Amino acid sequence: MSDKSYSLTVMAIFATLTAAVAGFNYWIDPLWHYSHAHEFNDVQVVTDEREQKTANQIYVPKDADTLLIGSSRSTYIHTDAFSDWDVYNYSVANLSMREYQTMLSFAFEENPDYERVVLGVDFFKSSTQEAEAPRSILNHVARVTEPFYRSKNLLSFDVLKTSYENFELSREDEITADRLYNREGNAFAKRYNEEETLKLTESKIRKFESTFYGERYTYFPKYKEVMTKVRDTHPEAEKVVYTTPISSELFKSLDSTGLYDEYETWLRDLVDVYGGVWNFMYPNTVTNDITNYFDGHHFYPEVGDMIAARVEQGESADVTEDFGVYVTPENIDEHLAEVEALVSGLK
Repeated sequence: MSDKSYSLTVMAIFATLTAAVAGFNYWIDPLWHYSHAHEFNDVQVVTDEREQKTANQIYVPKDADTLLIGSSRSTYIHTDAFSDWDVYNYSVANLSMREYQTMLSFAFEENPDYERVVLGVDFFKSSTQEAEAPRSILNHVARVTEPFYRSKNLLSFDVLKTSYENFELSREDEITADRLYNREGNAFAKRYNEEETLKLTESKIRKFESTFYGERYTYFPKYKEVMTKVRDTHPEAEKVVYTTPISSELFKSLDSTGLYDEYETWLRDLVDVYGGVWNFMYPNTVTNDITNYFDGHHFYPEVGDMIAARVEQGESADVTEDFGVYVTPENIDEHLAEVEALVSGLK
């Protein structure tokens, strides 16, 4: 073989392999840059939700009237659980309350037609430890808007590994992890039996008590200030706020580590800022059932369905009667007295 023939052969092989990598990455689309869906990409692993969902809004424009922002807990609220609102779920893992504002601003740049914003808030994220450091989505925005961003990822062997993982999961149609997505942006969790759930809950409670609760928790003094800025960002859009429901076992841990007063302060501050909040974080029929969670901390999507129905439809929603109370300045004292009695019943 001549040198010229050899060079042409090598170039042809390289071009073929490059095209194959790019073609497979495009077909599976693990970074959510395109809109196509099929049976071999309908289960998607998480690489970086902030990057994936930020890029998705830029490259797959949304026709939605409602924006949902929350932590990993809120990823399990499926957008098709809302009957009248057309929702885009921009929830991400380990969300800091300092991120709401920049995420909200970015989302409105991409879709200025949002009529409302639904905010999921977590009590443990109201601590100084979790809220003090400035957090922003802007670094992710800068990354996904770099020149040739999508093209470079199509040629990436790291992306190829993720594509193959998604292909295998989709082919088997299995949910084998605590958070996997479908092409509609809805998250699903692996199902555990009750014994496994209890072990995972015990482990999660130990983590919360050593990492988030007790002496490590100090209520963030600027919480109201930051949440007021979130409220006033795009004030033309209605703000609907809900608290995420932890299991009663985890609530019992919160109380036993001396944080019940801080819980009350947090709820009062949210009501002061927003005028009303849907509270799900207290002992009730749903949170008392540990099988509604896979670790006592993250609920399964069917609980997310109930949250969606309650915040959209209010008291008329067809969900468990004692799940979700709209707390206002007029009823907060009564509600907190009821919660305190319910917490006492856990001891």
